[in-house]
Amino acid sequence: MTTFSAAVLLFFVMDPLGNIPLFLSALTPVAPARRFAVAARELAIAYGVLVAFLLAGASMLRTLGISQPALTIAGGIVLFLIALKMVFPGVHGPLSEESDGEPLVVPLAIPYVAGPSALATVLLLASQAPERRADWFVAITAAWAASAVILLAGSRLAELLGTRGLRAIERLMGMVLVAAAGQMCLDGVEAFMAR
Repeated sequence: MTTFSAAVLLFFVMDPLGNIPLFLSALTPVAPARRFAVAARELAIAYGVLVAFLLAGASMLRTLGISQPALTIAGGIVLFLIALKMVFPGVHGPLSEESDGEPLVVPLAIPYVAGPSALATVLLLASQAPERRADWFVAITAAWAASAVILLAGSRLAELLGTRGLRAIERLMGMVLVAAAGQMCLDGVEAFMAR
């Protein structure tokens, strides 16, 4: 996987366009003057978590005794489930969560930006090619920066694209992720069979 393809995959997994309505909903109780600062803080926390998983991922997997093929298959399954929710969103979802006051870490940083699929993808990259950690750092930074720009401009984009436009883009991203998840599972099975 190239640095660019890893960045694109992470961008799709972070799903910034699909997260716009979630961010706007979670920031509703926050005073309008503080919303940008709160969103920026949560995005910074998510970035820190993603980088921490990149740096500590390999040792974490060794400690837990998880093999690279197992992680690849598990990452593919998690990614597939997330992608299915993007393609076929349910009636009740994260938008139905009630939040009182200013959100901190949950739900904006984790799981909306640095969710299970993003963290699994970072762990997968770190375990498959630990010698390319610098490349993965660049990919994480690029995907996060693009997501941050979209989410910080969320209210303007929501007005511009409308609810239907956001849903259409999210479903398209979900379809791409379904294919990526299938490929991850196939890679995991192939790596297991080659052992």
